[in-house]
Amino acid sequence: MPALDTEASSGPVDASPAGPASPVTDASPAIAVAAPAAPAAPAAPDASAAPDAASAEHSDATKLSPGDPGHGRMRLALFAAGLSTFALLYSTQALLPEISQALHAAPEQASWTVSGATVGLAVAVLPLAALSERFGRRRMLTASLAVAVALALVIPFAPSLPVLIALRTLQGAAVAGVPASAMAFLSDEVRARHLVGAVGLFVAGNSVGGMSGRILTGWVTEAWGWRAGLGAVAVTSLLCAVAFRLLVPPARHFTPAPLHPRRIAATVRAHLGNALLLRLYAIGLLFMVVFGAVYTVIGYRLVAEPFGLSQGLVGSVFAIYLVGTAASATAGRLNARLGRRGTLYLGIGTASTGLLISLADSVPAVVAGLVLITAGFFAGHAVASGSVSRTAAHGAAQASALYQMSYYVGSSLGGALGAVAFAAAGWAATVALALGAMVLAAGITLYASRRAAVPARA
Repeated sequence: MPALDTEASSGPVDASPAGPASPVTDASPAIAVAAPAAPAAPAAPDASAAPDAASAEHSDATKLSPGDPGHGRMRLALFAAGLSTFALLYSTQALLPEISQALHAAPEQASWTVSGATVGLAVAVLPLAALSERFGRRRMLTASLAVAVALALVIPFAPSLPVLIALRTLQGAAVAGVPASAMAFLSDEVRARHLVGAVGLFVAGNSVGGMSGRILTGWVTEAWGWRAGLGAVAVTSLLCAVAFRLLVPPARHFTPAPLHPRRIAATVRAHLGNALLLRLYAIGLLFMVVFGAVYTVIGYRLVAEPFGLSQGLVGSVFAIYLVGTAASATAGRLNARLGRRGTLYLGIGTASTGLLISLADSVPAVVAGLVLITAGFFAGHAVASGSVSRTAAHGAAQASALYQMSYYVGSSLGGALGAVAFAAAGWAATVALALGAMVLAAGITLYASRRAAVPARA
């Protein structure tokens, strides 16, 4: 059974973006599509055969690079796509107190407007990734944006909470086409040496969209109500979707691949039988349980006494997401210095410390706690997601899609269970739930450390 860390045999794995196989890290990450290594004895064939080195080099030379017509348009188009979809995905999160009040819903009920969307994404991301191989990344991106924005324009008029949750779940499934296709699209069309910059701008769109969507809805809701807040995000996302369609250049290097459901299923089964990948999926899920629980519930805590913050100020709290950008960039350097396990322990410890600090009834303490929780989450997620891309000997796209599934299942569980805990016993119960998830993540990492130590002593 492989251990979580392979430093003893192959050196530390850098989790920072370093090429096509780099992780994409954000609270709402895109799928990292890595170039699969040649397996010695694959458990299942990959969906497509790798080209030989000469043809691959020639193909790369014809792709986009800075200065080429279309390169700047490609980068801006994917930035707009990332901003649009991830503003939509969590658009109700900052508004949960208002939605609860307006629709007479308990926190654990209203939280499903967030959890439903992430469940929809988790379920749809793997099938849509397979469909993008057949029908094209550009076409999948366009269709996903169109459906997600169309639903966004309808959602503000939802007459009841069940209808709102249903529409949000459908919207999450539509949004899944963007992370399922975006990274592969960039890898298809941009030269390898310039891919990191293009990926970075797409990730920035994820981060800016996820943060600005929450802040925008918060301030608009304070002035005109939660329906107007969701309408503002819908209009913003519509403009971004139009910009994407006008800017995105035609796909020049995509080759349709026939759908082979049995091969895909065999690859998925092989990944689910890989103990190392299962541990990485579990760690990503547990980190996201913490993040989903904290940011789903924090609005309820801050609008209540002793804080009594306005809806606009509650939305502004999500500017702390900027900490995640710095933490993701730092994770690679930490990984090189501390190793994979060491960085995971640091992320777990940092998030756990933040959870304990957040128990204080003080705005500065809560903000400081959220900063540490966010930094710890992003550090842990960066290591786990990057390790998945580098661990999969074949079927890297499917391996990354499975990570996304577990990640968003964690978000759904965290949001739903965190709200239940908060309704039952307040913020302390939500913190206890999150600390339990961090203890489990530490246990998985410790188990892997001991497994790695056995052959080292042999």
